Amino acid sequence: MTSAPIFIVDAFVDGPFSGNPAAVALFKREPSPTLMARIAAEMNLSETAFVWPAGGSFGLRWFTPTVEVPLCGHATLAASRILIGERGVRGPLSFETKSGVLRCAEEGEWLTLDFPELPCVPWPVAEGLTAALGLDEGVEGYRAAGAGNALLRLPDGFGIETVRPDFSRLGALRIEGVSGVIVTVRGDGNPYDFHSRYFTPWDGILEDPATGSAHCTLAPFWAERMGKEAFTARQASARGGLLRARRANGRVFVSGRTAVVLRGSISL
Repeated sequence: MTSAPIFIVDAFVDGPFSGNPAAVALFKREPSPTLMARIAAEMNLSETAFVWPAGGSFGLRWFTPTVEVPLCGHATLAASRILIGERGVRGPLSFETKSGVLRCAEEGEWLTLDFPELPCVPWPVAEGLTAALGLDEGVEGYRAAGAGNALLRLPDGFGIETVRPDFSRLGALRIEGVSGVIVTVRGDGNPYDFHSRYFTPWDGILEDPATGSAHCTLAPFWAERMGKEAFTARQASARGGLLRARRANGRVFVSGRTAVVLRGSISL
C-alpha cells in the first residue's frame, strides 16, 4: 500500500481554531483527477489542495468534497505554509494552476498571495436570492464576470452576522453563471475596513469560513467606493477570518496567517 504526506492547515487565522481549514496533500507527480476527488471527499473539508513539483515551480489543484474549483485562496495559503514551513522550500513560491501562475511570498508571520483581480459589475439580483438569504429587496447586486460569484452589498451598519440563509432554498436556486454568493458591508476602519461572508452550497459548502479568492472581487469593489487600495478585512463566519488585501496593477495581494493543526499520511 502506498501513501502520501497530508496536512491540515488553518488559513487566515485570528487565534486558535479560527480561519479556514484546508487539507494539503503532497505528491511526486500529478495524481489522477479521480484520486484527487476521492481524497477530497474523504477529507471532507471545504478544500483539499494537491501539490507536486513542476519544473522550477509546483503544480496545484483544488477540490471541494464534490467538485474541482478553478481558484482557492485559503488552500493556496495552506499549501504555501507546508512547502515553506514543513519542506524548507525557499520562497517566493510559484504555482501552475487552472487560473494561471499564482505566487506566494513570506512576509514575517504572514503569507501573501498574488492573485488576479476579479472585478464585478452591477447586476439585477436574481429572483429568490434575497429571500433565500433572509434579506430585504433593498440590497445592491453585483456580479463578478468570469468568477462565478454574485456580490450583495448590505446597507451600512447592517449586522452581517445576523444573515441567516435558508440553505435548502438557496441550494435549490439555479442562477446562470453563479456558483457562490458574497455578502459584504462597510466597516468603520477600526480595525476592519469591510466585513464579508461567503455562501456556496452549489459546491458542497454551505458557508466558507474564510475565502481568499472572494477578496479578489471585494478589494476592487471597496477600492472604488473608499478611494483606497489596501484593506484589513474580516470574514464574519462562525470561525472567523482575518485577511489583508491590497489592489495593484490588475492584481490583488491577499495576506493571512496560518496554523498547522495536523500532520500525517494518507493511505492510497
